[in-house]
Amino acid sequence: MDKTALSSWADSWAIEHPDIESLRGFIFDINGVIRGKRLPVDQLEKICGGGMRIPLSSANVDIWGRDIEGSKWVFETGDSDGRCEWTGRGPLMMPWSDHGAAMVPLVVQNENKTPFDGDPRNALAAVLKRFAALGLRPVPAFELEFYLADPKAVDGALSNPLTGASVIREGVLSLDDLNDFDAILTDIYAGCKIQSVAADAAISESGIGQFEVNLRHSEDAMRVADDAMLFKNIVKSVARKHGLAASFMAKPFAQRPGSGLHMHFSILDGAGANIFDNGDADGSAMLLHAVAGVLAAMPESMLLFAPHLNSYRRLTPDQHAPMVACWGYENRTAAVRIPGGPSSQRRIEHRVAGADTNAYLVMAAILGAALTGIEGEMQPPKAIKTSAYDGDNAHMPTLPLSWQDSLDAFMAGKMLNDFIPGILRDMVVKTKQQEMRRFNEMVTPFEYQSYLDQV
Repeated sequence: MDKTALSSWADSWAIEHPDIESLRGFIFDINGVIRGKRLPVDQLEKICGGGMRIPLSSANVDIWGRDIEGSKWVFETGDSDGRCEWTGRGPLMMPWSDHGAAMVPLVVQNENKTPFDGDPRNALAAVLKRFAALGLRPVPAFELEFYLADPKAVDGALSNPLTGASVIREGVLSLDDLNDFDAILTDIYAGCKIQSVAADAAISESGIGQFEVNLRHSEDAMRVADDAMLFKNIVKSVARKHGLAASFMAKPFAQRPGSGLHMHFSILDGAGANIFDNGDADGSAMLLHAVAGVLAAMPESMLLFAPHLNSYRRLTPDQHAPMVACWGYENRTAAVRIPGGPSSQRRIEHRVAGADTNAYLVMAAILGAALTGIEGEMQPPKAIKTSAYDGDNAHMPTLPLSWQDSLDAFMAGKMLNDFIPGILRDMVVKTKQQEMRRFNEMVTPFEYQSYLDQV
């Protein structure tokens, strides 16, 4: 909208929301952490009109929020600012705030109003633009797993909110767990409704206090990614109001199942037809090409699917966490699963990423690889029919199963070069190298106790 219309809209919005005392203009950094500013309500026009500025380096800080040593975006460029462009969504109310507040999602631009390649959301936008140029529309959806934990308990175990007794049972599809924690789940869904996040079914997952929420599919792929990022913030914020901690760590508890971020997607052509559908359960040639693409790019993409030290604790046998680059029909042990059901709903489920990832980077890597497979008419290996953990499938390519191996594969890979900008790749590498150095410098209490007077 033009400046006059924007000013009128901003004034009207403030009048219609007299309870809102402040705004949060924000972006998501490489690690998916919210970064931004708190501003008064009378700055809404400025925020939505591209007037808010933040250092370009704010998209590229480590998990502790520290600048990246040697990054050109800090001292070499004078830690210069970039423009913040409104995504067009919001302001989004924050019902968990003690004082009325609303969030305004933004994306980083260069001074000349071109997309800043270091912002993960811009990387996804570029991939989606390539699909649009071919007359194709991805239709993705996410399944997000997370834990609710008692921050005061040694093992994080929850207490039954009705009886106070410790919850010790496993929660696979437990309606009792859903009922026991209905109050917090209700508030999570209320937050999703207020922020227009398309949350669908909730289930109690395998671990004590573990839940999964499905985010509905949409032809607006960017909105699906936005929903995933906003959902994590909603869950964490609501949990705090209830005196709990919400964790999207891939493996927060050693003896409990890990948490994943599964992405489903189909692709529509210009006529709205699903290009993966050929009328039968096998799917079309296009589906096979897409499968081949995502499998080929999987090893070098692992740093995006498993970006943290803790991510690799989830990747263990017989835990529904993929360890080899394979695919199969209705096979949840495979990295890529082709679900059953009506042929019109034929789709790909990518099961590798942990819940601790940046959804923009995950979607960009998966869709970019699928498009590469389609354009190159790549062919996948044979679908597996048994467990991916069986010895019969030992010949399948093993995924990098350590942080360092994933970093090496990411740096050596070639496919991602086609759809992950060089600036962003360099930022990811430097960020992860810095985080690795700090972890390597730490001596854990368990390590100290184990070796102190024994060696």
